[in-house]
Amino acid sequence: MVNFNGNILEEEHAISINNRGLNYGDALFETIKATHGKLLFWEDHYFRLMASMRILRMEIPMSFTMEFLNEQIVELLNRNNLLNKTVRVKLFINRKEGGLYLPDTNNVDYLITVKPLESDFYLLDETTCQVDLFKDYFVSPSLLSTLKTNNKVLHVVGSIFAKENNLQNCFVLNTDKHVVEALNGNIFIVKDHVIKTPPLEDGCLKGIMRKQIIEIIQSMPEYSLEESSISPFELQKADEIFITNVIVGIQPVTGYRKKIYKNELSKGLLQKLNVKIRLTN
Repeated sequence: MVNFNGNILEEEHAISINNRGLNYGDALFETIKATHGKLLFWEDHYFRLMASMRILRMEIPMSFTMEFLNEQIVELLNRNNLLNKTVRVKLFINRKEGGLYLPDTNNVDYLITVKPLESDFYLLDETTCQVDLFKDYFVSPSLLSTLKTNNKVLHVVGSIFAKENNLQNCFVLNTDKHVVEALNGNIFIVKDHVIKTPPLEDGCLKGIMRKQIIEIIQSMPEYSLEESSISPFELQKADEIFITNVIVGIQPVTGYRKKIYKNELSKGLLQKLNVKIRLTN
């Protein structure tokens, strides 16, 4: 079951062939982790969504309060018997049907889908995560590249490239040949006691988990955080690299080409992340 504009429907009845997200990529989405009916980092997701809708000149309905959208998600969890589970929630917003490149209206539809996950907490995945650079196409840095839109062809092709080359992920470059993100999350590199992550100006996604990890690192006096451009050369010199997103939390990178990495900081950060969640939810 899905929630389409407040109506609980079977999946096959939710999207028409004229959907503007389907036809023109005229859509945004938020991927949210919910645990036992509680939406993790919901305020951050909500405000990112509102800011993104404004940037794309979508009309924000008066009903789109934090409370309303939370209620719509929880109702869908209840109807799918998932209130006592940990779930991936996808909140999809598209401009209503009509028009070609120029839409007939800036009003929006919303669609919510849910899918169960295995663990209530963020767990450290110590399985192999071998990465390389994906250099076929590049991110053009702009405000649009920081948004979570459904224009993800580069990441789809990059994921196919990774699979064909027995890789678990790839790093994406921008047009200045700086490393900006992984295929499915933001990246952090560690060298001695300095932790670097690409700045939004380089074109990386304005990730919700990126924000949480930055806040945790800033509370750790033994480390300094830099939001600055990362060259591919720095990957070889790093002591540790990890990828962040709201579903897995922190994914340590085990290897890049012939380089092997540690994961001590990833373990510590993951513990602090789970503590932060218990204290705030």
